Amino acid sequence: MAKDVLVVASKLKKYLKEEKGMHTAGNVPAVLSDVVREIVDVAVEKAKKDRRKTVKDRDFS
Repeated sequence: MAKDVLVVASKLKKYLKEEKGMHTAGNVPAVLSDVVREIVDVAVEKAKKDRRKTVKDRDFS
């Protein structure tokens, strides 16, 4: 099953080009989405540990 891309590829490419002067390989949005999933999974576990069903900004630190 294919995973959804969670980042807006056009915005990522624009940021990298305009702010960093870099080009973006085609597979970067998918790889970055995997990184986002990992970070979100950790945040979800923190929220569950606190017996919450809402992930908050503090769960990402």
